[in-house]
Amino acid sequence: MLRNYLKIPWRNLTKNKISSLINIGGLTIGMAVAMLIGLWIYSELTFDRNFPNYPRIAQAMQNQWINNETATWDGEAYPLGPELRNKYGSDFKHVIMSGWTASHILSVNEKNIQESGNYMEPGVTDMLSLDMLKGSRDGLQLPESILLSQSAAKALFGAADPMDKSVEVDHKLTAKVSGVYRDLPFNSSFGDLLFICPWQLLVRAEHYDTQFNNPWGASWFQVLVQIADKADMDRVSAKIKNVKLNALDNKKNDDARFRPVIFLHPMSKWHLYSNFKNGVIAGGRIQNVWLFGIIGIFVLLLACINFMNLSTARSEKRAREVGIRKSIGSLRRQVIAQFYCESLLIAVFAFFASLVVVQLALPFFNQVADKKMSILWKSPLFWVAGIGFGLMTGLIAGSYPALYLSSFRPVKVLKGTFRVGRLAAIPRQVLVVLQFTVSAVLIIGTIIVYKQIQFAKDRPVGYDKNNLIRIPLQTEEINKQYPAIRNELMESGVVASVAESESRITDIYITNSGLTWKGKDPSLQEEFVTLGITPEFGKTVGWKIKEGRDFSASFLSDSSGFIINEAAQRYLGFKSPVGETITWNGNGNFRIIGVVKDMVTRSPYDPIKQTFFYLRNGPLSNLLIRINPNRSASAALSKIAAIYHKYAPSTPFEFQYVDEEYARNFDNEERIGKLASCFAGLAVFISCLGLFGMASFVAEQRIKEIGVRKVLGASVFNLWRLLSRDFIVLIIISLFLAIPLAYYFMHRWLLNYPYRENIAWWIFGITAIGAIVTTMATVSYQSIKAALMNPVRSLRSE
Repeated sequence: MLRNYLKIPWRNLTKNKISSLINIGGLTIGMAVAMLIGLWIYSELTFDRNFPNYPRIAQAMQNQWINNETATWDGEAYPLGPELRNKYGSDFKHVIMSGWTASHILSVNEKNIQESGNYMEPGVTDMLSLDMLKGSRDGLQLPESILLSQSAAKALFGAADPMDKSVEVDHKLTAKVSGVYRDLPFNSSFGDLLFICPWQLLVRAEHYDTQFNNPWGASWFQVLVQIADKADMDRVSAKIKNVKLNALDNKKNDDARFRPVIFLHPMSKWHLYSNFKNGVIAGGRIQNVWLFGIIGIFVLLLACINFMNLSTARSEKRAREVGIRKSIGSLRRQVIAQFYCESLLIAVFAFFASLVVVQLALPFFNQVADKKMSILWKSPLFWVAGIGFGLMTGLIAGSYPALYLSSFRPVKVLKGTFRVGRLAAIPRQVLVVLQFTVSAVLIIGTIIVYKQIQFAKDRPVGYDKNNLIRIPLQTEEINKQYPAIRNELMESGVVASVAESESRITDIYITNSGLTWKGKDPSLQEEFVTLGITPEFGKTVGWKIKEGRDFSASFLSDSSGFIINEAAQRYLGFKSPVGETITWNGNGNFRIIGVVKDMVTRSPYDPIKQTFFYLRNGPLSNLLIRINPNRSASAALSKIAAIYHKYAPSTPFEFQYVDEEYARNFDNEERIGKLASCFAGLAVFISCLGLFGMASFVAEQRIKEIGVRKVLGASVFNLWRLLSRDFIVLIIISLFLAIPLAYYFMHRWLLNYPYRENIAWWIFGITAIGAIVTTMATVSYQSIKAALMNPVRSLRSE
């Protein structure tokens, strides 16, 4: 019996080649999309899970009450780590003080490379369960040591043994290699941790233990923890919430007005739940997981709908087969099993074809999604899940045809009195409407995502980011010789202006409080973004002075001057702020000398923060150079590199175009848009594939009617309209359903962005026109082909 169950479906597949290709092709694409999305979701959900201590690792974060709203920070003060160890030591297995993982220059003899790494306390090696290839996890206990990742060790030493060799970090700290660990997985928060130096090495170099007047007020560092084996994360988090507030109260510290609350953010939520609003988790990448999960389900559902539609549409041709089977004794469950075998056979073919498609598409998909995914060929779980997924798809796709076709009464079928009737087409029409509703929603959503990205890109940034490059200053060589290098760059003719700044202009992250001004509300808990710069900064970036003047090296008094942005002017409440005095605790009095137009210095989707610019003596972290627009960029960069290496011969010349750095702010949204557009295009393709098959069947079913109409004088246009009209009506119905659904969901999505685009009516108009035109193009081929057929051929059997 099983042999017959497989033989008959095979005959049907080979007999109806077009229908079979449409079914297998649609299911293949649907399965491939679902599989790609499944791999992506698996990658997201397993992020960081490679660490054995994953359930017990967390980061200490803090909420602060600022301007009647709770703000959340991941930076912590220098004394927090020791305070947690001293007062709550039994609740923690490890408390790790850490800097921030960033790019540094590692040097061995004359070899210099740039690698990302961090300064961390020794317990991090056990907390992250580093797989040591050389040395031991205790290697970080040595005061001047360094642990290298496998790839960093190979880049520095090649095949030579790196153990006990000296490595210079940023040309100012020297450490000995005390261990080599296996590279941490790409799919983790520490995937770019390519070396680790002892925390105390950084403390001694930067004098963190003595440099702060108010150690609790500078939230510059990370605090990572691993709770005790039997401790509960929520209880420990609740226990430590007032640790900073208590320390501030004891010192009568003004920062206590911010009412800081310390809490633990578990590693399980770092990746997917990273957005906070008013002190509470407000989502994050988990929203993308749900979004693409739903898209994957719907795209696969569209492919299943194609199978259902084509199978039930051919019910009249299969009716006699069912009638004969039942008349010779087949039970209904046996007929159902027959049709399920047919759908499962198609699903099996589609599943193995989808594996080929996924393998071919993965390089492109990884590039777009910024992943390193691969098919888990050796995983038994993958094959169990994959085969189960294929069987479930076959059962879903074959359920309606099997139940519908097996219900035919053999007496009516064999007598010739069986007629499907007009009502039998309603389920197929409903499914077609569902297909194009989903497709239209995806198309509208994709257009709105791109519109939002473009809207943010077109936002005036308040400075000129073209021909502007940034060179990170990771060593002190350039800072010590800044006047000389600036003069030589200006004399080269390839540079229009040069300046230094404390942080990137596209990511000014330093905030301060403790500012006082005339008319300030004593209860106000202020928060300002501050940026230390050199006098040439404004000319170099091309900011726009609204009031007052720019900084000038000719005015010594500018060393105690502020230039503020429009947002700061509104915040301070000054109509004419130039000349007003601001007292900055610990730094003296500053006079406002100018106001500049608001500049987008962080996310282009967020409101602009109140910002203070001031002249800062001492080392700064970024060299900004505006290339002469009248000179070739490549020639200018070669000249700049030569001058740079003259003053810093052992430091790699690394630069970034500021406009490219600004463009990276849109990476996440553009990634979502590209993936959504690919899936929307495939959804439309699958839907059109189904329409093509349906149109082919309808034209075949009505071929005699078409022949009679042609004999009676019907034109090709009239016949085309007759065959296409029903499909156009279904598409219009689907648009009436899709437009309000798309508006509702995309409006809610846009609410995540304070700076957002309005949803324009023309988006729905273009989608509607596109859907109708696509439908007409898909259906017209079969309609016109049928209309052009010689009626003699279609009526010959009569």
